Amino acid sequence: MRPVQASARKPSLRRPLRIAVVTETYPPEINGVARTVGLMVDGLLARGHHIDLVRPRQSADQTGPPAAPADRLEVQLTAGIPIPKYPELQLGLTRVARLTRGWQERRPDVVHIITEGPLGWAALFAARKLGIPAVSDFHTNFHDYSRHYGFGLFSGLVTAYLRALHNRTHCTFVPTRQMRNRLATLGFSRLEIVGRGIDSELFSPRKRSAELRRSWGCRDDAHVALYVGRLAPEKNLRLFVESIQAIRHRRPGIRVVIVGDGPLGGRLRAENPDFHFAGMRSGEDLAVHYASADLFLFPSLSETFGNVTMEALASGLALVAFDYAAAGEYVVHDRNGLLAPRGDDSVFLEHAVRLACTPHRIRRLRERARQTAEALSWDYSIDALEKSLFEAAGIRVPEEACGEARVAPAE
Repeated sequence: MRPVQASARKPSLRRPLRIAVVTETYPPEINGVARTVGLMVDGLLARGHHIDLVRPRQSADQTGPPAAPADRLEVQLTAGIPIPKYPELQLGLTRVARLTRGWQERRPDVVHIITEGPLGWAALFAARKLGIPAVSDFHTNFHDYSRHYGFGLFSGLVTAYLRALHNRTHCTFVPTRQMRNRLATLGFSRLEIVGRGIDSELFSPRKRSAELRRSWGCRDDAHVALYVGRLAPEKNLRLFVESIQAIRHRRPGIRVVIVGDGPLGGRLRAENPDFHFAGMRSGEDLAVHYASADLFLFPSLSETFGNVTMEALASGLALVAFDYAAAGEYVVHDRNGLLAPRGDDSVFLEHAVRLACTPHRIRRLRERARQTAEALSWDYSIDALEKSLFEAAGIRVPEEACGEARVAPAE
């Protein structure tokens, strides 16, 4: 995994912590939670902390732990079972007693629970049994996802399940002010904002590839509309397709590229044979795909944050999104992207069509999108996370010793 941008040599605020990070997804799995957790672990390791990583065994692990773990990183693998209707991810399974024994031998200062499956609960019970403070992350709106997978009637039960776990921890980290406010109305307590950064060296307009664009059938002056993410019901891809259809009435030459896969992949390919489906991409390859496009249309209404929004900004794409999550936090309408009121499909569609038909506006938004991302180093997020971990462990850190996560740019 790449080192975290600009954090590799930054010293820790106090003595190194031993942090048990418990997660049911981790690189090389490709999803927003895995990428975020991987970068967080890299950033903490770079500052001298010790990480005890507890996660389910992945196919790449075969029967043993990953080879040559990083200094100060120890990995404990558990059993796992695929999540129903989301088989590429797993629920981790382990006994509380196993975690308890391990943490008695090598006691962490704090347990950081990333996901809310059985593994997260086992970690919470083990930490409470040993009197170790536990913190948690809120990464995925499972209570919203349930509506897209035929379990809408159980949305309230899912919310109660999530709240029960998170409210038993010292605090819960959320990525935006909007998410903090929403969860507070649902009865979640002790919510702290730890924002996200972007690696603007990896994701950059400099990665633009004329060769890749030619493989998409693009003329030099043609615009490419891009979507990156899971091809699934909760991503509102119907609106993406409708936006492309409306754009083509005015700009028939626009090309469409979709990066990602999921349960709707087969149907989308069958119904849109003129779209280019690039499949799953990661790392440098993903960055080149972003940079070689022009517009980023992101109609999802189910994001907790939406890392792809940040990646699109860093890649210098003209963005259309709904006004919430990362877009609501970092995009100022008509300055560095276009925002539609959350859930207002007609405004989203109107923004997409007008933008695609206004080349000078595309150029202006692309330039300002990149400028926004350049100010959003992961350093700020790791600062805020590190400070909160020290405080959870009972180690006071002076305010002047820490930065804080950047939030929305001023108009």
